[in-house]
Amino acid sequence: MTGTLAGRVVAVTGAGGPAGRAVVRRLAEGGATVAAADADQARLDEAVAAVGAEGRMVDLLDADATRDWIDDVVARHGRLDGVVHLVGGWRGGKGLTAEALEHWAVLEPLLVRTLQHTSLAAQSALVESGGRFVVVSAAGAGAPTAGNAAYAAAKAAAEAWTLALAHAFGRAGADAAATILVVKALLDDAMRDARPDAAFDGYTHVDDLAATITGLWDRPTAELNGERLWLTPQP
Repeated sequence: MTGTLAGRVVAVTGAGGPAGRAVVRRLAEGGATVAAADADQARLDEAVAAVGAEGRMVDLLDADATRDWIDDVVARHGRLDGVVHLVGGWRGGKGLTAEALEHWAVLEPLLVRTLQHTSLAAQSALVESGGRFVVVSAAGAGAPTAGNAAYAAAKAAAEAWTLALAHAFGRAGADAAATILVVKALLDDAMRDARPDAAFDGYTHVDDLAATITGLWDRPTAELNGERLWLTPQP
């Protein structure tokens, strides 16, 4: 799949967060029909209001609710050309202690199970359209520390699932691609305003993330499927 965003139908999860808002805005400006989802109605309304995107509160921890949402998008628009999965979360500590298990209990549903439910719901539609599935991961997934064990493990699991989706696309002979974007951390204007003297070395601004994501529809599948694209210097 190559070409502009005009006429594409793209679902964005975690749309109410800073990254989600940037991606929704960039997709809409490019001419895509954006189906945005979030667990917070107020954040979701703010994300979609300015750009005319559609929004729906969806509990992505509920597999049936997730499939109902994706099926509804496909039924109303006749296609699904992409899913941008931006559900996030972070927990960290001072070492590898029992606290890490508490962090895992929070992060595994957010970072892994929501991804599983969303990808399973969208897989067949993306195969049919030759679409794009993208998830944002962290450099720490490949270099875990004692303090971020749960976070790194959850991100690594999410990467593994996404690579399995890429394999499924390949086996289906589809022109679809599942891609991992790797960042050190994300940056938005509010963070800069709060810490104007901070360097934020290696961070990726959400606007740059959004530009990379919208550009995926202009790149051939062979460059994207099963690939980890680094948006921060690779160690």
